[in-house]
Amino acid sequence: MCTSTPVDEYGRPGVRRSAARCLVAALLAGAALPLTAVAPALAQDQDDAAETTDGVMERITVTARRRDESLQDVPIAVSAVSGERLEQVGAPDITYLTQSIPNTTLKVSRGTNSTLTAFIRGVGQQDPVAGFESGVGIYIDDVYLNRPQGAVLDIYDVERVEVLRGPQGTLYGRNTVGGALKYVTRRLGDEPRLKLRGSAGTFGQFDIIGTAEVPVTDNFAVGGSVAYLSRKGYGDNLTTGEENYNKDILAFRGSAEFNNETVSVRLSGDYLKDKSNPKGGHRVIPGLLTGAPVLDDVFDARGGITGENEAEAYGAALHISIELNDRWTIKNIAAYRKDDNIQQIDFDSLPSADVDVPVIYENEQWTEELQLLYESDAIAGLVGFYYIDAQAFDVFDVVLDVVGTAIGLPGLNANTLGNVDTASWSIFGDFTFDLEEIIGLDGVELAVGGRYTSDKRTSRVLRRTFIGGNTPEFGGTSSALLATTSDFNGSETFTDFSPRVSLAWSPNINHNFYVSYAQGFKGGSFDPRGQSSAVLIDLDGDGDVDDDDVFEFFLFEPEEVDSYEVGWKSTLAEGRVTSNLAVFYADYTNVQIPGSQGGTDPMTGAPTFIGVTTNAGGAEFFGIEWEGTADVANDIFTAGDNFSFAWGGGWIDADYTQFESGVPPVDISDLRVIQNTPEWSGAVTTTYRRPLEVFSQTGSIALISSLSWKSLTHQFEVPNELIDQEAYALFDASLVWTSDDGRFQVGIHGKNLTDKEYIVAGYNFLAQNVDGSFVQPLTPALGVEGIQTVFFGPPRTVTGTVQIIF
Repeated sequence: MCTSTPVDEYGRPGVRRSAARCLVAALLAGAALPLTAVAPALAQDQDDAAETTDGVMERITVTARRRDESLQDVPIAVSAVSGERLEQVGAPDITYLTQSIPNTTLKVSRGTNSTLTAFIRGVGQQDPVAGFESGVGIYIDDVYLNRPQGAVLDIYDVERVEVLRGPQGTLYGRNTVGGALKYVTRRLGDEPRLKLRGSAGTFGQFDIIGTAEVPVTDNFAVGGSVAYLSRKGYGDNLTTGEENYNKDILAFRGSAEFNNETVSVRLSGDYLKDKSNPKGGHRVIPGLLTGAPVLDDVFDARGGITGENEAEAYGAALHISIELNDRWTIKNIAAYRKDDNIQQIDFDSLPSADVDVPVIYENEQWTEELQLLYESDAIAGLVGFYYIDAQAFDVFDVVLDVVGTAIGLPGLNANTLGNVDTASWSIFGDFTFDLEEIIGLDGVELAVGGRYTSDKRTSRVLRRTFIGGNTPEFGGTSSALLATTSDFNGSETFTDFSPRVSLAWSPNINHNFYVSYAQGFKGGSFDPRGQSSAVLIDLDGDGDVDDDDVFEFFLFEPEEVDSYEVGWKSTLAEGRVTSNLAVFYADYTNVQIPGSQGGTDPMTGAPTFIGVTTNAGGAEFFGIEWEGTADVANDIFTAGDNFSFAWGGGWIDADYTQFESGVPPVDISDLRVIQNTPEWSGAVTTTYRRPLEVFSQTGSIALISSLSWKSLTHQFEVPNELIDQEAYALFDASLVWTSDDGRFQVGIHGKNLTDKEYIVAGYNFLAQNVDGSFVQPLTPALGVEGIQTVFFGPPRTVTGTVQIIF
């Protein structure tokens, strides 16, 4: 029902919907029913297979095992979506995939515009500060991104995106415990090509993308793309007058490629500058001190923080491949990446500086990967060496002016500087043995792999308390040092061997059954927000509190995942239907739980925050994923038309088995939840295509609709009734005409057509009881206004696109 409800127990206004909005929602919901009745399906790894040729699904090629293979032949849970399909549905960036890929969460991190939070099968990391490494590996053309800043990759010049679920390491440069997301850019062709794509839409959206490539000789070509992506805000900052949730991005990508029969060389580079405004959050409770009411529009904000807000990221990579003979190939990938970010985050989202956090991130990495690949009729695989030298630096103020002024410390500022160096090397290998060729076992293949990793972390954490407001890094001119509460230096090396094994059986070309085991490893590090003055007890058991106890307080241990999977991939109905089913179980140990909490500094007696990162103990995940496509009918209403659909759904039972908290430790696992991991996720996508001639140009028009849903999603490990997102659904639709020769395309794309308001991230600094309920009356844990600030996914948008290829 579309109703208005009164203010609730937390002082929040009820939902207000206009009669027109209610009517639109009802009509769209009614329109969706026939589609979902035909088939509950979604656009995901099989989206591309919805393209048919004479009623037969086209082959999808992936490189999940570092060689070209059909998606149906790979004994791994992998989803793949082509760049062409992403353009057809008007996908703005890679977070769009979260709607369609089971048990996967991809979202823009809280308070940022281009930092990525990624979770796969319950494993991930949402804290972007130095020292915390993602549990999901992000790759651009097989180059691993060590940090999440700048990883919200926009969709342009992309060949495909692959999402691998489960631990990866025996085939890829960096070991990851949750999975990998591979962004594969388009390779250059052998003919001159110019592609222009323009988009305009609601909220002042204006995007222009140009791509050009030119063969210089028969073996050498150069090309590149430039993209300007812009949008006005979904709302406004009522204090500063700036647009909120706007977009202002300029990006470049270019490459030079040489290819002959035995040698391939590709030099590529990319650049991005994001000048979008600071993103202000929405308070879901009134101010506890001022009584500032909750705003009606969830995209409006009224934070008072100002200052420079910009992200810049760039990198270069050199790929070399030499075919030594018809069986042996050597490959090398050398890459450099750097990004610089300054962000203004107003935790309290109020005009006063209750909890204002300007932050600078500076990340730099060098990577080197050498592979030796072998392929014959009986054996295929590789051995490799990987090295990464990375530096992650951040510095941020936490300005607590309101409470500071009240206690005689105006402009109170808990400043933190963190610098983490990573030097990691690995040796890995993975080989697949065709047992039919070797010992005559029909259709059976055995894959065995392993990886040895050595991670060295060297960390510096400097925490100082100032008065007088921002430090000079953020434009302050009158700050004065009150105390140094941490000056930590530490180094530790973590080593691990991670095995993988799978057994697959294909009784015929239409069915592939497999069972696999893989182990994932993520090294430990040091809490970049730790405060040594908070160490008041003996942690190492030697009878006194000293530097060794401080070291133990800052250190958190590696985490591991043992993952077991059974799968069945099939092609049915003479190639008209594909179905991929996977059942998995994962045992997750030493789970790294980063966090921060309000407290009092023992040195100064002033309010502050304290980083607390622990190894929770353990968690278990059991789940099912089912994805597929079906070519339903051809020549339905007219010759040459076609109706197809794709589906994908996931269920995961994710629970902590051990979660120790307090001193002495107490297991509270039954009171904790897995964050960013809804129990149910899925989507359905339908596509109806028919021939249509426009201005004497033959072509086809496609109506594409998708309905996606996610169940209750927790933002943190502690349940929170104010900011956890209840179950929700999103409905999208596109109408796209494409000429038969592929040169022209015109489309209109509607996203979130029911205008659903849904939370994707948030901040919580209210005192909670151990079971997650809030201390009554509501009590601030940091600052004085009480922080329950959330960020929302995009509202309803409509975009028109025009594309021309010369």
